[in-house]
Amino acid sequence: MMKTDQVDSGGAGEAVLSNDKTTVFSIPNMDCRNEEATVRARLAQLRLIRSLSFDLPNRRLTVVHAFDTPAPLLQALAEIGMKAALEPEPASASDGTCGSACSSSCGSTSGAKTDVFTISNMDCRNEEAAIRARLQPLAGVNSLEFDLKARRLSVAHTLPSADPLLQQLHAIGMHARLGDLPENAVPDCDTGPSCGPCGKPAAPPATQAAAESTRAATGNTTQFLITNMDCPTEEALIRKRLGKVDGIDRLDFDLMNRRLAVVHRLADPAPVLAALSEIGMNATVEREAGPSAKGQVIYLIEKMDCPTEEALLRKALEGMPGVDGLQFDLMSRKLTVHHSLQDVATITAAIERLGMSPVLQDSSQPAPAVTREFGSGISKTQWLRMAAAGALAIGAEVMAFSGWEESSIPVVAASLVAIALGGTETLKKGWIALRTLSLNMNLLMTIAVIGAALIGQWPEAAVVIWLFGIAEMIEALSLDRARNAIRKLMDLAPETALVKQPDGRWEEVKAETVALGAQVRVRPGERIALDGVVVAGASAVNQAPITGESMPVEKKPGDTVFAGTINERGTLEFEVRSRKGETTLDRIARSVQEAQGQRAPTQRFVDRFASIYTPVVFALAIAIAVIPPLLFGGAWFDWGYKALVMLVIACPCALVISTPVTVVSGLAAAARRGILVKGGLYLEQGRLLRAVALDKTGTLTHGRPALTDTVALASVPQPEVLRLAASLDALSEHPVATAIVDGYGDRPHASVQHFEALAGRGVKGDIDGQTYYIGNQRLASELGVLTERVRALLEQLEDQAKTAVVLATDKQALAVLAVADTVRDSSKQAVAELKRLGVEPVMLTGDNRKTAQAVAAQVGITDARGDLLPHDKLEAIEKLAAQGPVGMVGDGVNDAPALAKSNIGFAMGAAGTDTAIETADVALMQDDLRKLPEFIALSRRVGGVLKANIAFAIGTKAVFMVLAFTGHASLWLAILADMGASLAVVFNGLRLLGGSGSDDRRHGR
Repeated sequence: MMKTDQVDSGGAGEAVLSNDKTTVFSIPNMDCRNEEATVRARLAQLRLIRSLSFDLPNRRLTVVHAFDTPAPLLQALAEIGMKAALEPEPASASDGTCGSACSSSCGSTSGAKTDVFTISNMDCRNEEAAIRARLQPLAGVNSLEFDLKARRLSVAHTLPSADPLLQQLHAIGMHARLGDLPENAVPDCDTGPSCGPCGKPAAPPATQAAAESTRAATGNTTQFLITNMDCPTEEALIRKRLGKVDGIDRLDFDLMNRRLAVVHRLADPAPVLAALSEIGMNATVEREAGPSAKGQVIYLIEKMDCPTEEALLRKALEGMPGVDGLQFDLMSRKLTVHHSLQDVATITAAIERLGMSPVLQDSSQPAPAVTREFGSGISKTQWLRMAAAGALAIGAEVMAFSGWEESSIPVVAASLVAIALGGTETLKKGWIALRTLSLNMNLLMTIAVIGAALIGQWPEAAVVIWLFGIAEMIEALSLDRARNAIRKLMDLAPETALVKQPDGRWEEVKAETVALGAQVRVRPGERIALDGVVVAGASAVNQAPITGESMPVEKKPGDTVFAGTINERGTLEFEVRSRKGETTLDRIARSVQEAQGQRAPTQRFVDRFASIYTPVVFALAIAIAVIPPLLFGGAWFDWGYKALVMLVIACPCALVISTPVTVVSGLAAAARRGILVKGGLYLEQGRLLRAVALDKTGTLTHGRPALTDTVALASVPQPEVLRLAASLDALSEHPVATAIVDGYGDRPHASVQHFEALAGRGVKGDIDGQTYYIGNQRLASELGVLTERVRALLEQLEDQAKTAVVLATDKQALAVLAVADTVRDSSKQAVAELKRLGVEPVMLTGDNRKTAQAVAAQVGITDARGDLLPHDKLEAIEKLAAQGPVGMVGDGVNDAPALAKSNIGFAMGAAGTDTAIETADVALMQDDLRKLPEFIALSRRVGGVLKANIAFAIGTKAVFMVLAFTGHASLWLAILADMGASLAVVFNGLRLLGGSGSDDRRHGR
């Protein structure tokens, strides 16, 4: 959890000297990578920094430096809004004083203490935000420290007891209890003369809890592929079974790709595989943890168990460049490859080409971006079996309607065969659910079918289980569409690339074997296989798969190209900058997969609702079956039948499946538009935003100066003015000069003689025998050419937040030119869209107030705040957040604290930027602010679909429960209603995949 960085800035990065000091800072508002990046960037500017060590869980920073005092470090941290305090030096055991570990409860903070709470239903940032909002305003609460993985909260406070904190936590639905400290926890410092036993400094409970959770999280991580796990029912079953296996610390589910990552402290994954097998899960190990030794990689190859496969592998691998040796263990089916490669992707690919399906046993290598294809998961044989089961079940019903007894041998035989063909899998899952005491839909359906058979309703039992099987198959096909929406992202990048060989030839090779720095050629109409930088050629590239841009982007040497984009016209040659698996497209696919694995708030509510609703209805069904016959003389058959119908209706399938499908569809729809959302939480929270804070430079504006005005004052025409100004400024490195040169374009410059830079004023030079000057108002005044007209023009342009310069000779002013950071074309439209959606845009910028007001007036923002330092932006976000959910859009390190504090942090122009994709809550892949209102509108559309699905699912259940109780619903009608509700909510959620940006804007109203 702790990272140490050698800082290389100026004189830093040197060997640690004997006079170097180590200072530890406690920074309570440093708890994520955003703040870490901010701190690292700021301290890297100090020359006497040797190294930085970050401990984010405990909010500590250790700095090795050569300063006489830590004052410069404290000042630098304060400048970027970090609330840093020095931690006392650790004291020896004999002096009877407290060390730094006890600083929170000793010395100057005597009377303060830290209580640790275990909160079983706190495991995401949504609950953290709710708890912060509830506890932070309380008098006496000093700080909160969250450990979501361990579900622990540490509260430093001066309250007489922890009871008020528990009451507040319970008031917002948190299942909190005090304690759960490690067995070796020691008393607080105020209980005795020393911090710990024998006078040794003792860590406060918060530190111990953090350390304990860190130890628990450092076990092995094994990734499993579970081919029959794709809905919350299986997830709940797996959670319950694996929760009983000692040594398992955490489970991370990816239902869309049928993956399960298990963090554990087991010697091997065998107990996990055995537990999964017990509950009918078809699991295989896809990837194991434990880094291999340098130059060595280990594969588990299940299909390798005889010399034939060994010979095949030897032939494929022994001739490969970089492979030094092979070691086979046929009994364990393991292959150890000794190599000198930087990346083992080529070895893995070679084994996969043999059809061997290797399992990489090395956590230091990246996991596959997307699970390999499963097809639809429904074979032709399954369809044929279900067709036969349907024919027999309906045939049994027809025979019963024709006058045959329902208990006659032909009817019972047809029903039994139908149940065997179409319901065996459901009955098997129902038995597993009963054995593990998991009250899920498979168990309810099994009880309903067996109950129907026991009361002699054989045809209905057969029809019910057949209809349920059909519903499951159609649902699986529907889920495949949502799953493939993400997988298709990876299909955008071609499997091969045309690569330049050492002898100059161009050869088609597998994209995964292309090395960094290789030169790739892409022809017109082809997709680009890897990320890179253009070195030759010019073309237009369709970047819609990455950035969502509707128009092709012109590319020339020096421009970046992305894997998965389409070369429209012209041939491009580019140098590879990212290997297969590490491209921007790969990172997007991985981010979307990780996002859909996180439960959205609505999904969490639905899961909790279903966990209460299902047992209640099950108990109600039992009561309906037993109480009327026993107490009121009702007919056992009639009331038993009603109870069975009630059980079928109770299946929460439609309710449970509605949310993940909708959220995944929303995430995929956002990715298509070039909006990368990091979780269902943010996809849902977007609709709640009431204000959005916008940085100016690089967000509302282009972030670079550009020539905006050229006003000729003499008889010299404007083109000549530009030629003279650009020719002079071409020899200057000043940003204003660069903007003027760029504004002139590629036209030829004049020859300049006797060029001279005039410090603090401008430049001068001779062109065609005449001396020309270009510079600021001071230079014009010194030359005597600052007439009233020139002065008025300069003041007018400067009032518009522009930097104005004068082109002149020593006799007269020839022209006034103005440069400014220009507003993006999309900014004004984006601001208007935000206002139409009821979201208030606020500008926060470090630029001066005059510039801020000028830019705000151009784009339509009424609340513009200038001259803000990073901590000022942070305070502004805190004030806005007090009025309602707030978003923050930025692109710079100085925005990191404000981005972290906001409810949703948006990164602008994140395409190709690793840090932005990893740290932002929402990454707008294109430099187009219009993506922001598009995201909010999509979020509102997703929220509307979620509400509609939940209302429809619950409403359908309610209606049919009433019909069942009154005797107007049969078993097969109940299963049809349940199947119809499930399919309706699934298809309603999938509609998000087909929506357009215009649809979203319409729904946002």
